[in-house]
Amino acid sequence: MSQAAMLVIGAGDATGGAIARRFAREGYTACVTRRREAALRPLVERIESDGGRARAFGCDARDEQAMVTLFDTVEEEVGPLEAVVFNIGANVNFPIRDTTARVYRKVWEMAAFAGFLAGREAARVMVPRQKGTLIFTGATASLRGGAGFSAFAGAKFALRALAQSLARELGPEGIHVAHPVIDGAIDTAFIRDNFPDRYALKDRDGILDPEHIADQYWMLHCQPRDAWTHELDLRPWMETF
Repeated sequence: MSQAAMLVIGAGDATGGAIARRFAREGYTACVTRRREAALRPLVERIESDGGRARAFGCDARDEQAMVTLFDTVEEEVGPLEAVVFNIGANVNFPIRDTTARVYRKVWEMAAFAGFLAGREAARVMVPRQKGTLIFTGATASLRGGAGFSAFAGAKFALRALAQSLARELGPEGIHVAHPVIDGAIDTAFIRDNFPDRYALKDRDGILDPEHIADQYWMLHCQPRDAWTHELDLRPWMETF
């Protein structure tokens, strides 16, 4: 018997994993992707140990055929997709004179082109049912480009534009498209190891807790269609903006 499914494309150790766990606690089969399936084993084991259901997929989200196959497999072997979260980061910092064409193209492919593929495939399976939630994770760079972030900001601007276009196109088809802007440091091992001063703000609620971000994604999924949120800013109380 098929189960209602949700999909996190880019289920890392922090935000993506927390979102998958949050939906799994609500009864969804959490389908999660990274480029290497083996990297997802701890997440799947945690979800299952908590009594939930999960399935891991190794998938390069920049590969069109791989994405088509991913969505087909989930629909055929797991169940109807009711929520899709595109959560690939690709945050890099290079001065413009050191930004190679390869770097710029790769960041765009990961954070923008892959988002297009995810949105197209989500629409393909959701529109016939006139139901679904499609969430694209944004960042500070979605709203303003910072020095050294030309590649990342360019890709995140593009992803935000995609989300806006899809919200206007798919909203009348019953699909809720949202773009949360994560504006601040997140409680991750990367922040802990590389930015200890910022991480020290954790005790003052000065960095984002992935579990709290996940709660907001679940809230977006549960919104009635007469009061849908498209863009949602999430930042610690002390973050300047």
